[in-house]
Amino acid sequence: MVDYHAANQSYQYGPSSAGNGAGGGGSMGDYMAQEDDWDRDLLLDPAWEKQQRKTFTAWCNSHLRKAGTQIENIDEDFRDGLKLMLLLEVISGERLPKPERGKMRVHKINNVNKALDFIASKGVKLVSIGAEEIVDGNAKMTLGMIWTIILRFAIQDISVEETSAKEGLLLWCQRKTAPYKNVNVQNFHISWKDGLAFNALIHRHRPELIEYDKLRKDDPVTNLNNAFEVAEKYLDIPKMLDAEDIVNTARPDEKAIMTYVSSFYHAFSGAQKGTISLELCFLSFPSAETAANRICKVLAVNQENEHLMEDYEKLASDLLEWIRRTIPWLEDRVPQKTIQEMQQKLEDFRDYRRVHKPPKVQEKCQLEINFNTLQTKLRLSNRPAFMPSEGKMVSDINNGWQHLEQAEKGYEEWLLNEIRRLERLDHLAEKFRQKASIHEAWTDGKEAMLKHRDYETATLSDIKALIRKHEAFESDLAAHQDRVEQIAAIAQELNELDYYDSHNVNTRCQKICDQWDALGSLTHSRREALEKTEKQLEAIDQLHLEYAKRAAPFNNWMESAMEDLQDMFIVHTIEEIEGLISAHDQFKSTLPDADREREAILAIHKEAQRIAESNHIKLSGSNPYTTVTPQIINSKWEKVQQLVPKRDHALLEEQSKQQSNEHLRRQFASQANVVGPWIQTKMEEIGRISIEMNGTLEDQLSHLKQYERSIVDYKPNLDLLEQQHQLIQEALIFDNKHTNYTMEHIRVGWEQLLTTIARTINEVENQILTRDAKGISQEQMQEFRASFNHFDKDHGGALGPEEFKACLISLGYDVENDRQGEAEFNRIMSLVDPNHSGLVTFQAFIDFMSRETTDTDTADQVIASFKVLAGDKNFITAEELRRELPPDQAEYCIARMAPYQGPDAVPGALDYKSFSTALYGESDL
Repeated sequence: MVDYHAANQSYQYGPSSAGNGAGGGGSMGDYMAQEDDWDRDLLLDPAWEKQQRKTFTAWCNSHLRKAGTQIENIDEDFRDGLKLMLLLEVISGERLPKPERGKMRVHKINNVNKALDFIASKGVKLVSIGAEEIVDGNAKMTLGMIWTIILRFAIQDISVEETSAKEGLLLWCQRKTAPYKNVNVQNFHISWKDGLAFNALIHRHRPELIEYDKLRKDDPVTNLNNAFEVAEKYLDIPKMLDAEDIVNTARPDEKAIMTYVSSFYHAFSGAQKGTISLELCFLSFPSAETAANRICKVLAVNQENEHLMEDYEKLASDLLEWIRRTIPWLEDRVPQKTIQEMQQKLEDFRDYRRVHKPPKVQEKCQLEINFNTLQTKLRLSNRPAFMPSEGKMVSDINNGWQHLEQAEKGYEEWLLNEIRRLERLDHLAEKFRQKASIHEAWTDGKEAMLKHRDYETATLSDIKALIRKHEAFESDLAAHQDRVEQIAAIAQELNELDYYDSHNVNTRCQKICDQWDALGSLTHSRREALEKTEKQLEAIDQLHLEYAKRAAPFNNWMESAMEDLQDMFIVHTIEEIEGLISAHDQFKSTLPDADREREAILAIHKEAQRIAESNHIKLSGSNPYTTVTPQIINSKWEKVQQLVPKRDHALLEEQSKQQSNEHLRRQFASQANVVGPWIQTKMEEIGRISIEMNGTLEDQLSHLKQYERSIVDYKPNLDLLEQQHQLIQEALIFDNKHTNYTMEHIRVGWEQLLTTIARTINEVENQILTRDAKGISQEQMQEFRASFNHFDKDHGGALGPEEFKACLISLGYDVENDRQGEAEFNRIMSLVDPNHSGLVTFQAFIDFMSRETTDTDTADQVIASFKVLAGDKNFITAEELRRELPPDQAEYCIARMAPYQGPDAVPGALDYKSFSTALYGESDL
């Protein structure tokens, strides 16, 4: 790359350089800054160096032979400076200072310096080329010096329709070869590989020398040899390249081809000196055709830009309308009554994420790319920046998109929380119904029993039995207090969770509570009635009483056990189900003790029967103190025995389900822990690529597109992750301790990755567009990038004001802290940062550098062209526009030109001056 500190001591870019300009009216300094794309720090491709040696040697000899001499080795024969000075005298027609004839190194350096001073006097800036390198035989520097001489004395004066030298020579070739089939000259390298372009140039001017129709595109060696031999034999153009050098090189050296082709230009233009060359006359005396062409070009650019603006407005409107319609849907948080209805909402949301949103992500990315491309084209054509309609800026779309994603994130969280709430509600409601049914079954008939006045006609023993029975009932009633409280607590929780059937739950709960209060009141009343006759009761059979007392709690234990064994459960982790299994195993360990208690209770009953039978006592057939018969105990015990394995099975099924859920978690985590870091790594790599940008812009673009394809090829990994995520959601899994990555994080990261690579590719495409439109060489672009990156210390892709000032100072701009320097810096900042963001992007930087070194169409040039069409009048008529311009462009001008208001106005006169300045944003129509 160019050493800026050294360069600042020897030259400056900019319009202040000395020398007479060529082509579009710029100075020689402008021309050389634009055209001198010699890379003085990077090694030449060996094939290109070989071609340059051969071509430059032949070119030099074509002039030196006029003085009776020649060179054999280009980097050896110029070392003493003598033949170099002679070459300059021949091609310039001027005398140089007398050379020094000594053989010492100092004499050689002095001679070469005289030659270099003469070249500099012609407005040529020899960047980093010193006499010492030439005297030492530095091949690269010598080739660079000869190329600079060729540019100044053989190519600079070539200009067609106010183009620069390179563009003028290319346009001349395109026009001369346009009628020939299989010839399409687009550049000075691969367009010449098949040899047909060389033959077409000769045939166009000397058709008798070439039989063009007999040439074949698939025989490039024959074609090239034919053109080179004819040119040398009949046109006095020395053979500067071998056909094999061109054919066997993927991309021939551009400088060698330009040098060779310029010899054809001078050979044919010299033969036509007796005629008026319209192409060369355009610079000083533009014709109507030239003026019309210029205007058509400017109008075509304007029309294309307006079309792009309309496309942007429509795409922005459509995207904003979609966001406007989608956000209310995502913000609609009206809950449904059932899990099924909420799961349908979740499925609709998944469909939105998979099907409806991805195209809009692409549209948003494309919209930003189109906006950046449009602004680049406007800058390149010297047009004012595009300002979208109010509310349709890229920032407006980004704000809307951010609102959309916030609503989207909140909507998904709400859906999952609502499903979890409904699941909890269903579980609680079923638990309420089960406990309520058990309690209602227990209370069935209890009110009738408590209201029964059987004690009025009972015997003393019967009354005593009724008292004991009532005591047992009270014990049983107290044991059921917890169940009533549980039922009320569940009903309260259902109310707090806004259960949709809370009305029926509350009604049933109230009925149970009212009935419970009534039972309490009735129990109290019956006890008082029984206690009135308690003094008359005899001692009750202790055996029956003991049976009743032990049977009642055992019966309650069995009922509680059956209730627990049938109790519904809901778990979300392996640990929770293992806890239930452990509790169940602990319960099973108590069954042997319970069985022994059952056998003891039954033994009491059998003992009472044995005593009654042995004493010939006639029993009523039932225990007067309890309704819990041995048959009931055995029946319930058998029920408990049946429920235990069922509970075992249910718990094992749930354990299997949780193991499956754990597998899903690990499966998702395994994939997510790969995809998440991969996306992060790619984001960091893109950032690094966008800073380093090695190789040509085309190489960078190709590399980035390959990189983009590798990213797109990774999409199946995200699809697999989406499938696994769907399985997790369908299984109602709400957490995953095995990964920190959620599907939402992965989705957002993926969208950012696609958008970032697309933006980076668009930046390079815009750089190519700028480079080609402004004639910036690859080496200059690399110099711009290297300078920009050097001062971009934080690698953020933009320079702050102080960083940018340091960059300008390194390029030779006087923007130090005095008043004049500050004013110049503020002027430059207004160009590169019109929105006062405080940052200068690389695109703005190269736009500024290209504006400083490149000519562009200006309002004054367009006004001058219109003046030609108007016959030197200060206005133009619609009839003249329709006569001189294509129909669509003529009507375009007529519709936008204001009436001319000058003193020499005539009816229908149109003001082309204000129209032209408006095209460049200098005033309003």
